[in-house]
Amino acid sequence: MTLNEDSFLINLYQRFPVTIDKAQDATIWDIDGKEYIDCMGGYGVAIIGHCNKDVIDAITLQMNKVMVCHMSTYNDSRLQFLSKLRSIAPENLGKIFFSNSGAESIEAALKFSRKYSQKSGVISMYGGYHGKTFGALSVTHNSKYRKSFNPLLEGVKFVPFGDISSLTDAIDESIGTVILEPIQGESGIIMPPEGYVKAVRDLCTQKKLVLIFDEIQTGLGRTGKMWAGQNWNAVPDIMCIAKGIASGVPAGVTFVKDEIANCMNVGEHSSTFAGNPIASSAGNATIDTIIKKDLVTKASDTGAYFKNKLIELKQKHPIIRDVRGMGMMLAVESRFDVRDILMDGIKNGLLMLYSGRTIIRLLPPLVMKKEQVSRAIDIMDEILSVEEKRRNVKG
Repeated sequence: MTLNEDSFLINLYQRFPVTIDKAQDATIWDIDGKEYIDCMGGYGVAIIGHCNKDVIDAITLQMNKVMVCHMSTYNDSRLQFLSKLRSIAPENLGKIFFSNSGAESIEAALKFSRKYSQKSGVISMYGGYHGKTFGALSVTHNSKYRKSFNPLLEGVKFVPFGDISSLTDAIDESIGTVILEPIQGESGIIMPPEGYVKAVRDLCTQKKLVLIFDEIQTGLGRTGKMWAGQNWNAVPDIMCIAKGIASGVPAGVTFVKDEIANCMNVGEHSSTFAGNPIASSAGNATIDTIIKKDLVTKASDTGAYFKNKLIELKQKHPIIRDVRGMGMMLAVESRFDVRDILMDGIKNGLLMLYSGRTIIRLLPPLVMKKEQVSRAIDIMDEILSVEEKRRNVKG
């Protein structure tokens, strides 16, 4: 019997038939040397592209100095990381907690909010996804993730994303927290109605509720702003990020308003690997690259080009139901299951993600060139034509 990863792993992941050998910027090569345009981005992690030289150099330098430094002692790389994070954070989020993933960042946010508000009730959104650890899963809506692990945290309500009236009606004396993704990622790049995100901010201020933004997928320039909330002039009380903050080194960050952070006591929350020197050095180089290469502006510009090309595909291919998104966070919704489209993409050198059965999700590195976008569009054009023929779809 030939052994592969699946021989050892618990069967928990949907897997693609690609064995990746190396990668650079927005290009991936498999073990046979086949080249792929990467519109998957490691599920949104490769923000500044694969194998960025400055990140590699920073990690290498740090590994030759010190690799292990618990939060109980101080480290210059961590201090630099804190300073850089603070320089790009929304103005009122003055305190930082380090963790190792997006889900851990959410767990911390929920604990901080509960301690501060002294209320256990949380309102989350239909379609919201915040992770699969226990607290994060409790505020994640999809029943396929939740059903085997009930009962989860008590006091969580779900309301329709985009409906401010339903949110208002759901608030009672038990509620202390509202959590949302400014743009819902895992549900298929679901955009908020105009004015909704700011209305949620205003409502939480009025009702004295803690507002948590999950910017794990939307943050760090992905939407054409450093933070997605900036698209609607909305600043939360707590903000969670992860994904690309350390370019593939596990790291999560929870930004917290000073008055909320100040309610926490020593020992009430911690993480062994939090803010470790390797993650900190990678994070420093990542932030420097985002700023030096103006990747936020590039995401806006290239993303607009990509979206316009996808809209042109929609006009040509009746199989496409919708095109949506912002910056380099895009979705193509099909009228049918997209599995064959994704597999045909792999055969033709294009890696894409899915959301549910009918949505192609695109989270490419922000460094992707327009020439690569054009090539990706040509491949999609070809494979959509094949799919329409396969399904006998006519214009």
